[in-house]
Amino acid sequence: MSESKEVILELRDVTSAYGNIEALKGISLKVHKGEIVSIIGANGAGKSTTLMTICNIVPTVKGDIFYQGERINALGSEVLPTMGLCQVPEGRRIFPRLTVTENLEMGAFFRKDQAGIKDDMERAFEFFPKLRERRRQLGGTLSGGEQQMLAIGRAIMSRPKVLLLDEPSMGLAPLIVQQIFKIIEEINSQGVTVLLVEQNANLALQASHRGYVLETGSVVMEDDASALLSNSDIRKAYLGE
Repeated sequence: MSESKEVILELRDVTSAYGNIEALKGISLKVHKGEIVSIIGANGAGKSTTLMTICNIVPTVKGDIFYQGERINALGSEVLPTMGLCQVPEGRRIFPRLTVTENLEMGAFFRKDQAGIKDDMERAFEFFPKLRERRRQLGGTLSGGEQQMLAIGRAIMSRPKVLLLDEPSMGLAPLIVQQIFKIIEEINSQGVTVLLVEQNANLALQASHRGYVLETGSVVMEDDASALLSNSDIRKAYLGE
């Protein structure tokens, strides 16, 4: 895993809300180019909301979000993938009535470079050989693990600079989870920055450079992932010790 000190994604004192209900309460975080950064916390802490706020699915009430130095608060969520900022949402949300290949092609819908699209399709199949085997199957007939692979593969097709991953291990067997995380680390080693929301705090921090701990919409701790892993309070609260 490589990293630099160039900040590629930053939230500055961001508050967001569902209607009149504040979900994030002035959070600030930075992601450096080349990092894997985890956001951990209990259910309802605001982890998934953070990713949806970055993508402007949940509106920012106060504060600023910067991507590659540009303020992106007002940009539509459909614009961000064209800029290299791509989310793999919780629950995968693949297209169940399209084939695996068609799902992957949807990830490149805004691209015109056919040779590059073909190369990235091959790259997705190299990451996930199961998808190559199932390339003519409908997405809805895949197992949960295969659908997660497809969701990540579809994101790869957009050539992301930053990948926002929301609960990639949810509902998956432990062996599949290990496989998914190995691929996340491999994707990162090829130059993609990753911001990861994950209920499995132990696994997330093991794969990450740094981490943020959220409680009820606020950042209560941030540190190197190794330091968080060895913190007794974190181990008791989130690692089941």
